[in-house]
Parts: sequence; C-alpha cells; structure tokens
Amino acid sequence: MAQSLRGRVRDRLFAGRELVDRVARHSPARLAVTVFAAVIAVFTVLLLPPWATASGERAAFVDALFTAVSAVCVTGLVVQDTGTYWSGYGLTVILVGIKVGGLGVMTLASILGLAVSRRLGLTQRLLTASETKTDKLGEVGSLLRVVIVTATLIELSIAVLLFPRFLVLNESVGEAAWHAVFYGVSAFNNAGFVPDAGMLEHVGDWWLCVPIALGVFVGSLGFPVILNLMRSRPRLGTRRRWQAGWSLHTRLTLVTSTALLVVGSVLLLVLEWNNPRTFGPLAFGEKLLAGFFAGVMPRSGGFSTVDIGAMSQSSWLLQDALMFVGGGSASTAGGIKVTTLAVMLLAIAAEARGDRDIEAYGRRIPRDTLRLSIAVVFVGATAVLVSCVALLEITGLQLSVVLFEALSAFATVGLSTGITPGLPDAAKYVLCALMFVGRTGTMTFAAALAIRDRRRIVRFPEERPIIG
Repeated sequence: MAQSLRGRVRDRLFAGRELVDRVARHSPARLAVTVFAAVIAVFTVLLLPPWATASGERAAFVDALFTAVSAVCVTGLVVQDTGTYWSGYGLTVILVGIKVGGLGVMTLASILGLAVSRRLGLTQRLLTASETKTDKLGEVGSLLRVVIVTATLIELSIAVLLFPRFLVLNESVGEAAWHAVFYGVSAFNNAGFVPDAGMLEHVGDWWLCVPIALGVFVGSLGFPVILNLMRSRPRLGTRRRWQAGWSLHTRLTLVTSTALLVVGSVLLLVLEWNNPRTFGPLAFGEKLLAGFFAGVMPRSGGFSTVDIGAMSQSSWLLQDALMFVGGGSASTAGGIKVTTLAVMLLAIAAEARGDRDIEAYGRRIPRDTLRLSIAVVFVGATAVLVSCVALLEITGLQLSVVLFEALSAFATVGLSTGITPGLPDAAKYVLCALMFVGRTGTMTFAAALAIRDRRRIVRFPEERPIIG
C-alpha cells in the first residue's frame, strides 16, 4: 500500500516535471512569468497572517499583495509605512522577497535544482542563460555560483560600511546590524525599502548616503557587467589595460549610466537649488550630496533624502525620463535599460551621418538589435500610457503625479510623490500589474502572451515608405 502510494506520487512528480520541461522548451518566457507570479503569490500569503504586522491585526489583502509585488519586483513603492506597520517577521519576509526578486526567479530555481540534483539540465541552463544574459551554456553552473557569491559579498560590504554609522546613531548592536544588512540588500537590489523612519533626516550624512548610493549604482549595472569587470581586471606583472577585456555591452552600460548620472545630478541641483522645501535650506556640501543622491536614485534605487512631493514639476519630469530609461540589462533595475537608449542614440547618430551601419567602439551592432530596442521602448511606453489613463480615470488626480507614480512602478524605482498610500484599491491593483510587467520585462511579458511564433516561408517584396 505504502509502495503504491509512493509510486503514484513519483509518477505525478515525473509528469509535472515533464510538463514544466515541455513548457520551458516551447515558451520559456511564459514559464518565467508564471513562476514569477507564483513566487509573488507565496509572499502575499506569508504577509497575510496577523503576526506579520506590528499591531497584530491581519493586513488587508490588497496591502499584502502590493507589498509582496513591490518586494519581489524590487520596487519599493509602499501602501503602508514599512518600518512601523510590519513586524519583525513581516520585515524578514520583505527582505527575503527582495533577495529572491533581485537574483531572478529563474536563476534561483536553477540554483535550487543544482543543489538538489548536483547538475543542471539543458532546460535549466537555457532559462538561466536567458536570465543572466550569457551565451555559454557550459558556464551556467559556475556562473550561478559566481552571481550568488558576488551579490552576497557586495551586500555584506555595504552592510559593513553602514554598521558603524548606525552604532554612532545610538542604536544597539543587534539593531545596527539588522538595519545595516537590510539597507545593504535593499540598496544593491535597487529595492528602496527601509526598515526604519527613512532617510529624510540624513540628507547631509555622507557616511550613510554614499555607500547606499554606490550600492544602488553597482546593482543597476547588471551581473554581466559586474562579471565582465571582474574577469577583465589585469593580472599582477602584466601591462594589459583593464579596458581591453571589456565587452561592447559593458562599455555602453558604463558610459551611458555615468552620463545619465552626471546629467541627472547636475540638472536636479540646478532645478532644486533654491527650493525652500528641498535643497534650499541645505549647506553647500549637503546640496552637492543631495543632488548626487537624487541623481542616482532614478536608476531604480527608490531611496530619497528629500520630500519628492515637494520638488518642482520640472524635477518630476526630469526624473520621469531617467526612471523610464532605468538601469543595465540583467540587473536589479527596471526601465527600458540604458543599452536600449544607447542603441537608439547610436542609430540616430548613424542616420545623421549617413552611415549604413550602427557602430560603436570598433563593433557593428546588428539591425535586429535596433528592432528589439524600438519594440522595448514602444511596449514600455504603451504600458505606461495605458496605466496612466486607467489611474487618471480611477483617481481623478493630476497627470503630473499620476505619470510619476506610473513610471516609478514600471521602472521598479519606488520614488513617490506621496499619493500611493491613499490610492483606491483599484488603482493599487493597476500599479501592481505595472510593477509586474516592469520587472519581468516588457519583451518577456509580450512573448509570454504570444499564442504562436510566425515563421513565414514566403516573404513579400520590399518597398520603402516615406519617413519623417
């Protein structure tokens, strides 16, 4: 009897595994979206018990769902104050959700599969290669270990830098360690969640702001860039230049990210320099720090040392643009990604010069990459547009605040003008959907919804329409 039961369980497990493998082979994007949704459902359930809140009262379903989506999608938008509303258990669930979402569900699934079976199947390797943007399937197993170790080391490094500062702020050793670890994980994963009262009181605190800002910037570069930088560093005794081993993706990501950081920081300083509700009352050094910090956060960080709602609408519009771009590919950041912007700008420059090819750093960029970039921008803009229309109809608020909140959700940033906690439930569900689409990726989500692939044998003759 017992053997028969075990046999039936084993047969069902094998059948389920075959089903997953079949779906993964034919539609890995759809499987990725499904698994991501399942992980969000699990964390929603974990936040529903009464002991998840500090008051001991059961959280409303929409609040638990919104928080779970925001944590797993590493966004940082909140409907309840994180530090006061959730208990220690609830904060731990949120922290684990951030870690899972930052690593990527498929990457985590492959790590678990490797731990159980001591090997990775072809399907798992393909899924992980897609998640980590590597084209060498033989390196996926070692790459997973490098990713998890590297991410953890960076998070711990940030925590080590922050720990003494929290001690100086008269926190106990345990409390300082908890806050340091939480901020370290939240910063590197670009989550923007804070376990305490937030950072408004630390606008001029270099010791606290700089490590968090650097953690956000490094996390927004993406694992392909981080690993490329690690592997290309020159060895002792050699005269090889560090940049010699950089890939085109690494160069485009670093240059574009740095340019956006500098431009964003300078423009925000200019726009908010005399604003009495933000940078105005600050000393010169504090203004520089606040401008640098504010310039980093639209990458997808979500932390803020000034009241975002008190900024001018010009600053909102500038941050709208920065948030829509986001960070690097295969990173913890959202948005259309900086390489997408770089390819679009290079295409415009090539067209202006009359060049046939799109070139950068001695490499030619394929035409299909430009097509994909256009598709990503269009799908992302459409998702934001549809969401803004829905939010405007539901809330009746002004377009400026609705657009800011929608872009913050889509780009998984977490910056807010302050309207999210007071939104109707229907509007919160709209933001949940937008965060989900932004984290899973606009093209991944579109591919997951595709019914079938169209492979045409007969192609129509070519004819050029008039453009412009």
